[in-house]
Parts: sequence; structure tokens; C-alpha cells
Amino acid sequence: MSASIKCNEVPNSARRVQLGKAIRTVLLSAALLAPAVSAGAEEARPPLRLCADPTNLPFSSDEPGKPGLYLEIGQAVAQKLGRTVSYNWYKSYFGKRTVRETLLSRQCDAMVGLPLIDDFMGPAVIFSKPIAHEGYALVGARDRKLAGIDDLKGLRVAVQYQSTPQNLLAMRDDIQKVTVLNPEEGMTALDQGKVDVAFVWAPVAGWLNKTSYGDKYRIVSTEGDGLLWATAIGFAKASGALRDEINGVLPSLQPEISALFAKYGVPNGAPVKFGQAAPATTSSVGASEPVTVGQATAAEKPVQTAATAGGDAKGDATAGREVFNGTCAHCHGPDAVQAERKIDLRLLKKRYADDMESTFWKTVHDGRPAKGMPAWKDVFSDDELRNVYAYLQSVQDTGGN
Repeated sequence: MSASIKCNEVPNSARRVQLGKAIRTVLLSAALLAPAVSAGAEEARPPLRLCADPTNLPFSSDEPGKPGLYLEIGQAVAQKLGRTVSYNWYKSYFGKRTVRETLLSRQCDAMVGLPLIDDFMGPAVIFSKPIAHEGYALVGARDRKLAGIDDLKGLRVAVQYQSTPQNLLAMRDDIQKVTVLNPEEGMTALDQGKVDVAFVWAPVAGWLNKTSYGDKYRIVSTEGDGLLWATAIGFAKASGALRDEINGVLPSLQPEISALFAKYGVPNGAPVKFGQAAPATTSSVGASEPVTVGQATAAEKPVQTAATAGGDAKGDATAGREVFNGTCAHCHGPDAVQAERKIDLRLLKKRYADDMESTFWKTVHDGRPAKGMPAWKDVFSDDELRNVYAYLQSVQDTGGN
């Protein structure tokens, strides 16, 4: 007889004992390994996707060693949330179009540094708590007094074209205005002795003062209507949960945010008061003041309702006009006044006739991504979109071809 015993020849009682030992060994091993397996299997949080301009210092840059103020704030927020970051790059000089085609088209989750004002993109954009205040500043020699507008008497002052400072000083014959196209040109004029003071966009002036002019100038932030406003992190309307989560960590980040403003030379101190001024109405995100589309024509052009226009749309045309001017006007023109025929919404009735309404709903619900038109169904309710349709009916061109 063979000295070896085959498995199926082991008595039943012995096999039960062996099986019990094997099961206990497996269970013990599983118990010992469970914490490590659980930790390794835990799902990592997705990156926080930030909208940003790749060449817009001091705000943002795609240079790893010089990411910019807004991106570093976004990175600090993501770290607090236990998330990494990724970027959607898009040039910010397109203004509100940038916001529409990135943030509102769900290409990213958040955009740092949007102006916290009521009429910015209507209800389509929601905001975090304020992170800072930004605006215009007076820039001059360090020994020059810059405590108010009267300190500019008799001086040559560089002002940006179509800006609040230009409007503010327009009626002051005792101040010589020198118009410049941008902050860079204003700082150059100051450094070349062509002006005594530059009254320009503060963040860029501060950055240039730090990086190009050896911190030789004094920069004083100004306060007044259209001169200073709060900035925040912007989100699409449907991202309230993320907004609330970020609001929860922002207070603990304020010291770090203040240090970042200093790092990039962006003024964030107490401003001097300059009284009231009419804000300008043209700008781009991250490079000048907030856009208030449509305000210039509000008093000149009364809003028609569907009834007064002879249309049959159901909805509030006045409310629709507000949504349109806050969200759509940067492409389709304030009050739908647009010279480019292919995006002139006053021609919808001529173009689509009886299909105008169905075309409207398909377009606003589904968008036309290939042409830069996002879907709005997750941003606005159908009632809000119905109001926009009522407004568009009221402005249709009913004249001949």
C-alpha cells in the first residue's frame, strides 16, 4: 500500500477539521488586510476644473512657475478640499463670451476673480463669498500725495479709454487728461515722464510696478461708483453644492489669499474715496471693469410686451429682456441690436417664419456647440426661457427685405 493518502481518502471528520482551519485562516487574512484594501479602494475625488486665461498675468498663466493670483487661489481652495486641479484655457479678452463658453458650457467647475455684481450674466452665474476687492488705482511717485481728486489739480493724468477714471475726470478742466488704451501704456507714460500720475486698472499696474519698475511707484486704490468692487469665485447656476463647499473653506484661506495679492503686487489695501462716477460699459473679464450690457439703451428704448408687439408669445417680455441683456447680449447685442446678420435675433421671424418658436426651443435647450452656442436648459428654467422668447418676439423686424 502506498504511504501517501489521497485527498478523497481522508476520513470525513478529518476533512471537516482541515476545512474549518482553512476557512479560519482565510477569514483572518481578510480581516488583517481589510483596512489596507479599503483605503486603497476608496474613490479619489475628481480634480477641481478651473477656467483660466493662459497669458493673463498677474491673474493667470500656463507657466508652471508663475501660475498667477487667481490660479494660486484656486489651487489653495482645491488643496483644502482634498482635490487636485486641472485647467480649461481660454482667452479672457472675449469678456462674457469667455464665461459662457467655458463655465456655463460645463468645460470647468469654477472661475476665480469674477466681479461680484448683481447684473453680471444675470442668474446664470452664482458666486462664492467675496475673496477681495479690485478696481482702479492712482499711480505716482512715492513722495506724491494721492489722497483724493483734488490732489490731481494741475497734473497730467493718464486715464484709460472708455473707463470710469476717464468719465470721472472729464469735467475737470483743472486736470490735464492723457488718454491711453491700457494700463501698460499708462505705466509707460508715467515712467517716461509724459504724465505725472496714472489712473489705471490697479492689478496690472501693481504687477508691472513689481516686475518691471522695481517697486518705485506708489499705488493707491480708489473707491467710488464704478471704481472698486468685490471679486469672487463664479460657478454655473446648477453648482450650488460646490459653491457652498468652497464657501466653507474660504475663511480659513484669507491669510493665504492676502499673501498671494502681495506676491503678485496687486493692491488690496484701504482705498481713497473719489465720490460718484458713471461706470463705463465695455470691458473684458480679468482685464478691466465689469460689463453692464444694455444699460445705455434702457432709457431710450421702451420694452415692448408680446401684446404691444402684436405677438402671441406667453411670457414676461420685460423679464426676458433682463435675462437676455445679462446673458446673451455680448454675442447677440444689447437689446438684440446686432449688425451681423447670422446672429441678429431680430430676423428670427423672417428666417424661420412659423418654425420660429420650435427653432428657439431646440436651440436654447440643446445648444449649437459647433457655433459656440451652449445649451441653456440646465441654466434657466423653461419659464425664464419663455420670457426670453416673449422678448425676442417683441423685437422682430417686420419690415421688408
